Parts: sequence; C-alpha cells; structure tokens
Amino acid sequence: MHYVAHGRGTPVLAIHGWTPDHRLMTGFLEPFFARRAAARPEARTYRRLYPDLPGMGQTEITEKYRGSDDMLEAVQGFVDHMIGDAPFIVVGESYGGYLARAVACARPEQVLGLGLVCPIGKEARHSKRTLPPHTVIAPDPDFMATLPPADAASYGDLAVVQSPETYRRFREEIAPGLALADDEGLVRVARRYELSTAPESGAPFERPALIVTGRQDDNTGYADVYALLEHYPRATFAVLDRAGHNLQLEQPVLLDAFLDEWLDRVEEHAERADR
Repeated sequence: MHYVAHGRGTPVLAIHGWTPDHRLMTGFLEPFFARRAAARPEARTYRRLYPDLPGMGQTEITEKYRGSDDMLEAVQGFVDHMIGDAPFIVVGESYGGYLARAVACARPEQVLGLGLVCPIGKEARHSKRTLPPHTVIAPDPDFMATLPPADAASYGDLAVVQSPETYRRFREEIAPGLALADDEGLVRVARRYELSTAPESGAPFERPALIVTGRQDDNTGYADVYALLEHYPRATFAVLDRAGHNLQLEQPVLLDAFLDEWLDRVEEHAERADR
C-alpha cells in the first residue's frame, strides 16, 4: 500500500474514506498535529501514517479485492508491517471509520484510542442508512456560478457551506484522490461492502473514543452512528450543525477542539495503564 508518514513517536493510523486518498486525512490532521506540537512542545509526539486504500490514490487494486473483508485484510497487513505489536491510535473518516472500528475490534489491547469523523453507522449499505435531506446552510450562488460545471457538481453534491475556502480545500485535499480512484475495482468491492464480522460484534471498546458527525451529512448521517454508542463507553459523541460529509472543511475549529480533548484523554489513559 502506498502511504506517507510524518513525525516520530506513538503511531497514528489514519484511514481515509471511499474514493479519495490519504490527502483527505493529511489535510486536517497535519495542521492539527502541528498546532498541538507548537502549543505543547514537551508533550507526547506522534508518527502519523497515511495509507492509500486499494483502488484509491496510488495503491493498486487487484482481482483479489472482492469486498470490504479484503480491504480490512490489507489494512491489517499494513499495521503488521508498519507498526507491528506496538500500541497505536487509529483515526478513520467515513468508510475509513468503518475499517477503523474493525481494527479496534480486532486489536482492543493494542489500539490506545479510536477517532471517527463522519463514520458509517450501524447500516453499512447506503440504501439502508437514516439520512437527512441535502441542505445547504451557507449558500453562495454567486461563487458557485464561477465554478466549472464539473467542479460545481462534485463539490456542490456534499457542500453544506459554500465558500472559496471550503472549495479550495476540496480541490486540494479531496478532488485529486477522486480523480485517481479505480472505479472498476471499487465497483467489484462494493458488491460485498459489508464486513463479514460487524465491528461491534466483540466486547465493548473500553478506551477513549471520539465520534464527530455532521447534522446535515446526507451521506453517512448521524442517527445510525448514535446507535453504536453503547459499544464505546468512553466515547464523546458530537453532532455539529453547519456541517455535512466534509465536516473537516466546514467546522475545522470545532473538530480541532474535539481532537485535542480526545488525545488528552488517550494520553491520560495510556499513562495510567503504564504505571
């Protein structure tokens, strides 16, 4: 699997969603970790690992990939190769959150903390999800009229806050990955989109977790995510207004604050366990 890595310290595995690539995750996590390090120069450091899932970014998808079980196997292999048996943190967005939950389920003693941004909820299949209607909270029709039609469509499909800044980040962090996605290979995987073993099938995940969803997210929603809470007794669960499926673009300040508090809890828990 193609990946990029930054920093040193406790590993952080960051898994992007369906069809973008690692740039979706670096786009909001790298500025966050830079700000956290600047504010706390003596604090714990982190090695951030950003793989491209098979069929996305620069990772090839072969005929062996025929469902999400195969995607999860690839992620688990990446963990074995890059992290081994060391404790680590996992962050997932959308479909990446689905895989991140499965990683935490499989490695409950190794995963120090679980962070989910706009994750898939209890219903993996899009047709079964409980979703709000598409709503634009902050429209900017004059700006949208300046965009090329293809960009206006791909950006506008998910944009709850239409602005030059959210569009800039969409073009830099999301659109490049979308252009690289292997549609044929991913259609094959999508036929078996649900994991054979549900991520919440084991014992509850007892370590600090964060689940941040968008109130206007019409892709994964928030209601089906709430249904997962009993499995994560140490989870903070937030539903952010003025945020859709690209929550990280539309509510960056709030997302940073939640990530910061969550990492504080992860570190506190890890330090107590080490005593």
